[in-house]
Amino acid sequence: MLQLNVMREEDIMTEKYDVTIIGGGPAGMFAAFYCGLHELNAQLIESLPQLGGQVGALYPEKKIWDVAGMPGVTGRQLVDSLKKQMQVAPVKVFTDETVKDVVKEDDGSFVIKSDQRTSRSRAVVIALGNGAFQPRKLALPDADQLEGHQLHYFVTHKDAFAGQRVAVLGGGDSAIDIALMLEPVAKQVSIVHRRDQFRGLEHTVTKLKESSVKLMTPYLPRKLTVQDDESVTLDLKKMHTDEIDQLNVDQVIVNYGFTSNNAALNQWSLDLDSQRNMIKVDSTMETNIDGVYAIGDGVIYPGKVALIATAFGEAPTAITSLAKQLYPHKRMAMHSSSMKINR
Repeated sequence: MLQLNVMREEDIMTEKYDVTIIGGGPAGMFAAFYCGLHELNAQLIESLPQLGGQVGALYPEKKIWDVAGMPGVTGRQLVDSLKKQMQVAPVKVFTDETVKDVVKEDDGSFVIKSDQRTSRSRAVVIALGNGAFQPRKLALPDADQLEGHQLHYFVTHKDAFAGQRVAVLGGGDSAIDIALMLEPVAKQVSIVHRRDQFRGLEHTVTKLKESSVKLMTPYLPRKLTVQDDESVTLDLKKMHTDEIDQLNVDQVIVNYGFTSNNAALNQWSLDLDSQRNMIKVDSTMETNIDGVYAIGDGVIYPGKVALIATAFGEAPTAITSLAKQLYPHKRMAMHSSSMKINR
């Protein structure tokens, strides 16, 4: 279990770090690990109550195939492995804390202002991915009252749906992945999509059609009714007709996609160069502001490929570069085999 640091308020106000990493997704976690390896005094700040970012919150059970040496690892397994790796060379971690502003001082250092405290840092690494994200909600009366009970936007534990009848609303890759993931554990899985054709990859769609998942197309949910036994009846309108069908299930999972943006960055006192709402960086992952680096899905440079694997390369590049800037006379170990790891 990753240990979080509990500090007195008067200590936090005067605490100064070598590095502040903003964002606790896979990229930020790997960057924190590298700070520890370089023996930098670092802190990692994550706005969610737990580490893992979008991978941990949105795709805990989905398999990931672009991480070298870890084929088919789930989001939860990846995050758990990153937490374990961070324990080898720990840094301070603060979760459930949102950075409200980053101010560059005349001496080149930075003031980090969050909703809970203020700290100082000699360098900053932005690892916010695509920014804050929210699910596209089901626009039906009383849907919000069922949220967290019979209606869900996230699948954190697939075993929570074991033996139940589940309706998945959506027709993209993520919706299909959820339906196929739940098929082995649920009593029955139905997928409801407003088009005849699904929008997933051909291979995934083929697997869906070969599965026992009940395909209900082209239907659009029109009404939710909670029955006396707490099951939910969905009134489904067949597109371009007046036909109404009904589906009775125990649980409803909505996957209409997510909205995300880095609007919070615009409120910071940093004039970051950007392109298509993404932060521009150079080959060392440094932005146009000295001492501010950025990594992960939220950055852009020639040849950028938005993969977790790419972010895992960007993290050590950024940390090694800023470490040399902070301690130009210190010999930096370039390979883990030459670093001080006592495990």
